[in-house]
Amino acid sequence: MIKGVLRFIIAIIFILSGFVKAVDLVGFSFKMEEYFAPPVFNMPFLEKFALLFSIIVVVLELFLGFMLLIKLKLKFTLSALIVLCIFFGFLTFYSAYYNVVTDCGCFGDAIKFTPWQSFFKDVVLLIGLIILFVFYRKEFVKRDEYSNTRQSTSKYKYYLLGAFSLVMIYIMAQGLMHEPMIDFRDYKIGTNLKAEKEKINKNPSEYKTFYSLKNQKTGEVLKVNQDDYIKETKYWAEGSPWKIEEGKNESVLIKEGYKSEIVKFKIEDPTGAELTDEIIKAPKAILVFSYHPKEVSADLLQKVEAKVNAQKGVLIYGVSTDHNTFKTIKNTMMDGTAIKTIARSNPFVLILNNGVIVNKLPAKDYIK
Repeated sequence: MIKGVLRFIIAIIFILSGFVKAVDLVGFSFKMEEYFAPPVFNMPFLEKFALLFSIIVVVLELFLGFMLLIKLKLKFTLSALIVLCIFFGFLTFYSAYYNVVTDCGCFGDAIKFTPWQSFFKDVVLLIGLIILFVFYRKEFVKRDEYSNTRQSTSKYKYYLLGAFSLVMIYIMAQGLMHEPMIDFRDYKIGTNLKAEKEKINKNPSEYKTFYSLKNQKTGEVLKVNQDDYIKETKYWAEGSPWKIEEGKNESVLIKEGYKSEIVKFKIEDPTGAELTDEIIKAPKAILVFSYHPKEVSADLLQKVEAKVNAQKGVLIYGVSTDHNTFKTIKNTMMDGTAIKTIARSNPFVLILNNGVIVNKLPAKDYIK
């Protein structure tokens, strides 16, 4: 009874973890790129394979989790899951210890974990898998491969695995070719950007700067917050031995405000003038986004711009990381990471009515 419940719980965790990433494979690949980037493992040559690695990880989580659920090839399944858990544990520990990837993406955008939470989750899962391996070890030995009943049951389980695989492949393909079938992001259709901005402004997060001060006479080093630094004249008065160490100051979160990715929704013209309020207050706005403008075909952009320009009484902007991306609509700028958070296609079209997201779709679907 206990081992059955434990097996069910662990299997569901792996299936759910794989499912939320399968829905948004492109988003998970962005997370993989963070691990390959110079600040983490410094393997930039692997960044172009991030999507492939993402697919492999998701397929392993989904299929091994489902095989555990239906008790198919149990010894192999448990062994593979233990190896997978050790691999995840290494990644999450590295992220937590060195504070290099603040969100592992273990459950996509559906559930956010801090690096240490992710690591302890992996440790608990690993312990659970080892316990299951011990509980089921007698079944590994007693298994009768030639039993007719055994063969009949296994065939039924393979049919279930096949049906499960087809459904998951369809979901993954939809996310890759279009947009995720289920949107766990803050920018889902129906989101009121104007209302979200107001909530953020009413309840902002508060930070304090901590200065690293070094005494030039004694070599002593202190961490002093900005308020104490101002109050204590001994730190900054003329002739003071205390000097701020450049590059070692820290910004520390003092109060958690309203959390939303929409805090990063900030659009500027090439001169740096912000256009965000104009856009979210417009009766209707159509925005064409590109986070990798150099990878977009000129023909596709031309068709998108032609269709957008045919709209009447609409505020129209092109938003990218390069102010020369668009030819016939106004170019504006936005952080590339923030653009990736809104939608996964490159390029894509976002349609707003009075600041409410009414539609977002890949450019290739928009021009159909």
